Amino acid sequence: MKTPFVSYRVTDLDRSLGFYTALGYAELGRVETGGGTRLVILKFPGEPAASLELVHRPGDGPVDVGSGFDHLAIQVDTLAATLETLTEAGLVPEPLQYPGGPQGPKTSWLTDPDGYRIELVEWPPGHPDGITAADFA
Repeated sequence: MKTPFVSYRVTDLDRSLGFYTALGYAELGRVETGGGTRLVILKFPGEPAASLELVHRPGDGPVDVGSGFDHLAIQVDTLAATLETLTEAGLVPEPLQYPGGPQGPKTSWLTDPDGYRIELVEWPPGHPDGITAADFA
């Protein structure tokens, strides 16, 4: 098994698309399912397949993120350069953090238009992509 993508319901599809394309996602395709519901499938350039789906159901009213979903993590190559690019695009990333100390990963946080939190992560040199069992050894 594997997780093909994460799906978020959004309040304003155009505003959310503006945010996620400024973050670096590219639109892969759209599906209209009736009743005004639209799905927009996104991926980062270089990814082989979709990684995020935005679901817009205007009849359901505004999104209430609530307390059940915590955040989406996105790996970046160079966090400082990514933060500069995002700031130039009008997004507001939080300051750089070192949650594992100066030799650990670098992180920063963003919040999308509906209140979903996004953690940007730069792994230290030599660390494999993502979190593995080695991180808990």
